[in-house]
Amino acid sequence: MFEKIFPTDVLPKRQRVEATLSLQPVDRVGILEQLSYNPDVIAMYTGKAIDGFEYTVDDICDVIRKTTDLAMPPCDPKGTSRETTEDGFVIQNDNWTSWCASRPFSDAIGARDWLLAQIKKLNEAPLDPDLVRREHHESMKRLQEKIGETVLLDFSFTGMCFVFDRMGLELFTYFYEDYPEVMDEFMEVSVEKERQRIHAVADRNLSPVILIPEDFSAKHGPIFSPGFLDRHHRGPIAKLVDAWHEHGIKVLFHSDGNYKIAIPDLLECGVDGFYCLEPGCGMDIVELKNQYPNVTWSGGVDGVDLMERGTPEQVKKTVRRHIDQTNALQSGGMFVATSSEVNPPIQAENFHAMVEAVGETRNTDYFIQNQHVAT
Repeated sequence: MFEKIFPTDVLPKRQRVEATLSLQPVDRVGILEQLSYNPDVIAMYTGKAIDGFEYTVDDICDVIRKTTDLAMPPCDPKGTSRETTEDGFVIQNDNWTSWCASRPFSDAIGARDWLLAQIKKLNEAPLDPDLVRREHHESMKRLQEKIGETVLLDFSFTGMCFVFDRMGLELFTYFYEDYPEVMDEFMEVSVEKERQRIHAVADRNLSPVILIPEDFSAKHGPIFSPGFLDRHHRGPIAKLVDAWHEHGIKVLFHSDGNYKIAIPDLLECGVDGFYCLEPGCGMDIVELKNQYPNVTWSGGVDGVDLMERGTPEQVKKTVRRHIDQTNALQSGGMFVATSSEVNPPIQAENFHAMVEAVGETRNTDYFIQNQHVAT
């Protein structure tokens, strides 16, 4: 017997995830989420009275186990402390998010010197493959014990977002105008270090899929020029995708905003699917999956207007539209998920409705053919 979210489930979670990624029929559409941030959702599914953000990773894992087929690793609430990193950044936490309150530099020269120090640090830190593999596997297995049969969706980074997030976009623009060669050097070193890590830790037995999150778009399109993306985005993404593919692991790509114009380039990089899909930015999952049926699409349930301010019936209607109008039950290639993770403003009743709608929208043919499995 296997873990079921719904009594009628025919496929085990891992098999459903694999079928979805392989564009094969499923008994129902899989559910993907990041569930670390919403106390009301955690209270609803654990039955605990939660005061503020006073809950634990174990509580999050309980909800993951009960509601998802594929989930991002859980993380503790961040608290509200202000922290200073070893290189001088002051980070303000606010329970479920954080931001840079101040930086140890204020001009392009200071930004350059900081990034040169990061390059030096990377170059002087040789990777021990055996140690990295052991620590990664132990961490993944500890989490797997807590979330049951739900599949883990871990992360892989090129380093590009790290740089402009730390500098701030305005200062990064001035830095890059004066010192593009420093960015070149950092990206080369960062991507090579990540490739080494991938070859050390990749194991399809742990998970068949990884997520590369690289925010590069706003509401109306990419915030960087095509030339910049060609130089610092496409190549690094392709190198990481190739490394994961060497180990039989598929790659989903994430960015906020509207990145429709970049989808063909990302597909050329070899990515197997996309996650997030903000409908308020023009990223309609029905349109995208029907336009690009040979990749996997995840997200698209509006995490702002709908999940925060809509009704449970409106949520269910949206989920049914996504499933029915993409033929996802017969063709795979889609996970139901919010467009914004399950952040604190999302109503618990609406998240519950999203999950319920998936269970109510089944592949009847699949169920009839395999009824003995579900009973």
